[in-house]
Amino acid sequence: MASISSSPRTVEEIFKDYTARRAGLVRALTFDVDNFYSQCDPEKENLCLYGHPNELWEVTLPAEEVPPELPEPALGINFARDGMQRKDWLSLVAVHSDCWLLSVSFYFGARLNRNERKRLFSMINDLPSLFEVVTGRKPVKDKPSVDSGSKARNNAKRSLDGQAKNNSKLMDENYGDEEDEHGETICGTCGGTYNSDEFWIGCDICERWYHGKCVKITPAKAESIKHYKCPSCCTKKGRQQ
Repeated sequence: MASISSSPRTVEEIFKDYTARRAGLVRALTFDVDNFYSQCDPEKENLCLYGHPNELWEVTLPAEEVPPELPEPALGINFARDGMQRKDWLSLVAVHSDCWLLSVSFYFGARLNRNERKRLFSMINDLPSLFEVVTGRKPVKDKPSVDSGSKARNNAKRSLDGQAKNNSKLMDENYGDEEDEHGETICGTCGGTYNSDEFWIGCDICERWYHGKCVKITPAKAESIKHYKCPSCCTKKGRQQ
């Protein structure tokens, strides 16, 4: 974990840390749910679900130091796994994870003034909670494949004139009638869910979706892109070279 000296201090830095940790937890409870479920064996010791600032998640033992450097997630989430229905257990983990995300953010925000704390909470509150994300989805028993996820969002591929576009996958204001069906789509950068009032673009490599503003792509610029590659995929390719 990051030391206190290097921890986020401004509202914007704390919110960025929050969205990154949240994105990791969203992935654990949705896209990677089968993997997450399998790691929470009740036969193991007390386990915690962590969301990290690099948008990754981890199931592991709690920190050994007392008191811990940061607030700790709910302890022993694995013990309840087989004692209740899977969807109810995931909802319970989501509630505890929401509480943990807030506690970490306001731990970092201890030095903020009243108005800054209010602004931070307002920014956090604009995003759906993990509980809302988990309970708002259709029950998923099997890990969704990239192909099935792509097919489910075929109708989201729109150019600015409303015609289907097979190359760069776009979601814009023309795509509003089926918003409820695709409300589970998560931005790969900020973790926010899809709504028809914002422009979105999908990566042709990893199939993840992004707010245009999060990846600095405008609708006009998207029209000239045949195959869009997100910043994460560009970085991975650069490291391989």
